[in-house]
Amino acid sequence: MKAAYFISDVHLGVLPNGSVQGREEHLVSFLKGLEGKATNLFIVGDLFEFWYEYNFYTPSMHFKILRALADLKDSGCEIKLMKGNHDFAYEKFFERELGIETCSHIVAKLHGRRVYICHGDGLAKTDGSYRIFRKFLDFKPNRFLFKWLHPDIGMRFALSVGSNSRNLNKKRVLEEDFLPKIREIMQKNGCDTFVHGHNHCGGLWKVPEGVVINSGQWLFEENYSCISQKICYFYASLSAEPSSAC
Repeated sequence: MKAAYFISDVHLGVLPNGSVQGREEHLVSFLKGLEGKATNLFIVGDLFEFWYEYNFYTPSMHFKILRALADLKDSGCEIKLMKGNHDFAYEKFFERELGIETCSHIVAKLHGRRVYICHGDGLAKTDGSYRIFRKFLDFKPNRFLFKWLHPDIGMRFALSVGSNSRNLNKKRVLEEDFLPKIREIMQKNGCDTFVHGHNHCGGLWKVPEGVVINSGQWLFEENYSCISQKICYFYASLSAEPSSAC
């Protein structure tokens, strides 16, 4: 069926204990399988464990994914890449080389629904200190200084920081902590659907405003969701049948 698809939190570049083995190859196959049936693909943040753009350097470890995304885009699928808390430093590479727009959030009309899409970092009630830290990371002078590091050194440092941060913050933030802010955004933007990732807790939630889709993760599970003919679906794995729909 024709549908708009959503994935998030793949965190390519790391392989922590317990993570899905071969998930990059699985993702390449998944993307190839979308050709001809996906009208849209939204990657809802943290596709990469870390991403930084240099003028003359592109991470070679991600070439297969970049090629699969280019092929899917060439097949006629519209692709949007949302900035996450790990890969927030997108600049012009994806739009210039692949024709894929990067953004922090977007409102889109998809298969009969008005959908607000963002990664989800900063939405939880407990994220107050993170919002301050994110401003520090996005501070232009800090990003300029980081760019002066050799790419091999900068990437190793960033991947190490990201892995250590995950080890220190293993407790998941429950979806209920996100819902008050999500409902406020849905009301403000006149949306009946909200899609996000970030906390790796995939599923569907009904709220008075409509439906909330958490697109889950591709780190310890392989989740995805889609919207088709006004119906929202969530898939807990790469199985043929959705685990929930509404």
